Amino acid sequence: MDLRIGGESDAARIRTLLVDSGLPVEDLDAAHIDFLIAGEGGETFGVIGLQSFGQVGLLRSLAVEAGGRGKGTGSTLVDALESHARAAGMRQLVLLTQTAEPFFAARGYAPIARDAAPQAVQGSAEFRSICPASATCMSKDLQPR
Repeated sequence: MDLRIGGESDAARIRTLLVDSGLPVEDLDAAHIDFLIAGEGGETFGVIGLQSFGQVGLLRSLAVEAGGRGKGTGSTLVDALESHARAAGMRQLVLLTQTAEPFFAARGYAPIARDAAPQAVQGSAEFRSICPASATCMSKDLQPR
C-alpha cells in the first residue's frame, strides 16, 4: 500500500469515495482539507482528511472502499494522519462520527461533549451544520514522538 498527499487531480476520486461511504461532501470546495490517499498501482482505495485549526485538527472523512475494508487500511491512514498532524504542530485531534466510535476508541480517541471541543473546531461547517447533533464527538491528545 502506498500513502501520499492528495492533490487537485484526486478531487473527483476523493468525492466518490466519500459519497460511496455515506460521508458528507457539502463543504469540500469551501473548506481547506488536506487529504492523505491510500492506493496501489495507480488505484485509490482509501482516504482520510485533516482540517487544521492551529494546534487542533479536525479529523475528517476516513473512507475505505468496501472491498478493502478489514485489511488495516483505515488504521494505516489514521496513523499517517496523526503523524502528519504532529509534524504540523498539532497537539489534539477531534472528530465527529456516527458509525465508527469503536474503531476510533481502539486507537485512543475518547468521547467528549460536543461543546467541549475547541471553539475553532466548533466553528467549522462540520460541527455547525453538516454532522448531526447525534454524532459522537471524540478527541485524542497527540504526544510528540
